[in-house]
Order: sequence, then structure tokens, then C-alpha cells
Amino acid sequence: MAIQTLFGTPPPSAPSPDGATLLDRLKAGIQKTRSGLMEKLEDVVSGPKEIDADVLEEVEYALITADIGANTTAEILERIRQRVERHQLGDSTEIKGLIREHLLEILEATERPLPQVAQPPAVILVVGVNGAGKTTSIGKLTRRFQSEGRSVLLCAADTFRAAAIEQLEVWAQRTGADLIKQQTGADPSAVAFDAVQAAKARKVDYVIIDTAGRLHTKTNLMAELEKMRRTVSRVIPDAPHEVLLVIEATTGQNGLEQARKFTETSAVTGIILTKLDGTAKGGVVVAISRELNLPIRYVGVGEQLDDLVPFDPALFVASLFD
Repeated sequence: MAIQTLFGTPPPSAPSPDGATLLDRLKAGIQKTRSGLMEKLEDVVSGPKEIDADVLEEVEYALITADIGANTTAEILERIRQRVERHQLGDSTEIKGLIREHLLEILEATERPLPQVAQPPAVILVVGVNGAGKTTSIGKLTRRFQSEGRSVLLCAADTFRAAAIEQLEVWAQRTGADLIKQQTGADPSAVAFDAVQAAKARKVDYVIIDTAGRLHTKTNLMAELEKMRRTVSRVIPDAPHEVLLVIEATTGQNGLEQARKFTETSAVTGIILTKLDGTAKGGVVVAISRELNLPIRYVGVGEQLDDLVPFDPALFVASLFD
């Protein structure tokens, strides 16, 4: 699989993660979801049997408990019923293939090409509620960009908490990235402005801006995000090039309402889904894609620095079913 970046494909010197490795890592990362969903589906399709109300109920239970979402589950059941009526589905053993096909359709429908940035810096705004793994994701994203041969500048625009600035400082030290910060309580937009100006002057490839962990119910904080967007666009007209919303996979469907609010106010362009390895509800990947019509850009599949991997719909579905 060719990894795409905001600057096209990584330079030849960069280590290019190959498809097999990425598949293995996705498989390991969604092991809990895979075993839960597949065990239940295997019970349903353990031998040729007529597709009746009982079989459909078991399929529904398997999909709902994997957090694939009520709407997607209803669509899949309806598709099964229609094919049974048209005699296009012989018996229960064919159900798994149909589910696989439908999940891939949903995930591919929300894919968006990365915006191409001709002239660095590329500006990425990272948003999300506290505790979703925002700062850790920024550290891992920094390491990923560096592995592609790119330079990164971090911006500590979460000025509401001293601890947030300190956390980002730790990640800057660990990765060797530059850091722009101000005092606690400083205007976040002013910090973002300084960071983008500095990145231009230093000819840095990426600026990653950390923002305060906002509860989607806090309208003043959401307004602050909008102000930051306007501020960076004054320095670089197309910026921010990406607004990545960090959602914790373990929040399941609850994360969807938060995500909706963020997408309304901060023009989110993609999702980072963290802690996918810690839940049996990894089907939330599908629910998020479908409900928000947004691409999943990266998924967190472990604790290590390189455990943030690019999301690929075909590989994700293959890692669930193969």
C-alpha cells in the first residue's frame, strides 16, 4: 500500500510501511473486536441453514455488540432479507461475505484524498475532548511524519492547563521536534499565529497545533477553535490543511454525539481513532464513518510511539474477516 501524505508520497529515503505489516498491525489492534464479532458470526454460519428470524436476530446481536451502529445493522439485515426474497442468498454461510461487502462500501464511501500542500508548512489542527489521547496522538503523528523524512513544529495552543503545555513539551523532547509555547492563560490564537509564522521562517514541513480538550457543550471554547482557524488562515491562506478530531474507540456510540458537535463548529476533515486495541467495539469505526461522513485518517493500535497507523478501509475489513 502506498502511504499518502499532505506532500504526496513519502520521499524514497523514508521507510515505507508495507501492506502486509500494516495488515498484521491492524489485525493485532482489533483482536478484541475481531474475536467478539467473528465468534458470534461463526456461530450463525457454522453450517448451511435456512435464513430465518432466529438467524437474523443472531446477526443483529453480533453487529450491535461490535458497535457497528443501529443504522448500519438495519441496512445489513434489510440487504440480507432482500437477497433471501430474490433467492440470491442460498443459506447462512453466505452472510459473512455480504456483511464484509457492506462494511467496505461504507468505509470507502467516506474516503477523501489528502489535500496536497505545494509549499510547506502544512498546518494540522488537532481537536477533541480531554482524555481521548489527543496529546499522545500528536506525539505519535510527529514520529510518523519524521519517519517520512519531514520536519515538525509543535504548537502548545492548549493554554488552559499548564499540564497540557508540559505534556507537549515532553513529546517535543522525545521526538526532537521544535515547540512554540506561551504562558498558561495566553490567547491560543496568538500562540497558533506565532507557531505558523515560525514554521514559515524555519522552513518546517508540518505544524501540529494542540488545542484545549473541549467538551462539545462549551460554546465559548468552540468559538475559540473557530478563531484559531481564522488566525492561521491569515498567515497561510489554505490553513489549516487538516483538522483532525481525536476520538477514543472505547467511548463507542457516545463518541458520535461529541464528534457531530465538533464537525459542526470546527470543520473537521478527518478522524484519529485511539485505543482501538483496548475495545471489543471496534465496529465504531464503521459507525463514525457512516454517521459523520468523514474519513478515518489514523488509528491507534497500541502504546508504542509508532503505534499510530494510517487507516485503510480494505485492510481494516480484511483484518476483521480474514
